[in-house]
Amino acid sequence: MNDQPQTVRIPTARIPTSAPADDEPVPDEAVRAEPRFRVRARYTESTLTVYQAYHRSIGVPAARTGRFPAHWKRDRMTWIKPSFRWMMYRCGWGTKADQETVLAVEITREGFLWALRHSCLSHYVPDLHGDRAAWKEQLRRASTRVQWDPERDLRFSPLPYRSLQLGLAGEAAGRYADEWIVGIEDVTPLAAEVHALVRAGDLGRATELLPPERPYPLPDDLPAHVRP
Repeated sequence: MNDQPQTVRIPTARIPTSAPADDEPVPDEAVRAEPRFRVRARYTESTLTVYQAYHRSIGVPAARTGRFPAHWKRDRMTWIKPSFRWMMYRCGWGTKADQETVLAVEITREGFLWALRHSCLSHYVPDLHGDRAAWKEQLRRASTRVQWDPERDLRFSPLPYRSLQLGLAGEAAGRYADEWIVGIEDVTPLAAEVHALVRAGDLGRATELLPPERPYPLPDDLPAHVRP
């Protein structure tokens, strides 16, 4: 992403996606009312919670100390997700290999906004980038990548609105690990409990246990690919 945030606004219908829409179900009224692109997260006045899943050799010491261990790879892109359900979809409720430990990572809101301001969309969109070469240069220089993926319900069916993912690399990954993290909690037991309720067909109780996620307020100076 370029160092100067884009301030141009584009209509919601033109906001880029990262997956086709033909797998999206017909929504009920409540789901239909949700904007197609919006950041939703669990947050306080100063922090925001994102989710990741790791092998126990990383996840367990991270939750114990509140910091990633030395063997956590800073030179690789790490993806953070404000949506608990999307994290469950990605890690299979913590059952996939090397994703057995699900972490809730509380970070500063200032850090989260820094990541958004220094981001580039993960794929090329002519209306935003002009030509493909310009986008590739933005992507090369950006330390954060933005991706919008279909949100998932408790049975992992895609919903007709999107959830944000942020890929952190280089400077962003270092800031995340060293400056932004306020606390790390192992929420693997929660994932297992909700999963058991879903398997039992008790979606009402499973929903009650989900971390509360609200629309996150965004300032007006963010890049166009972040704000609807």
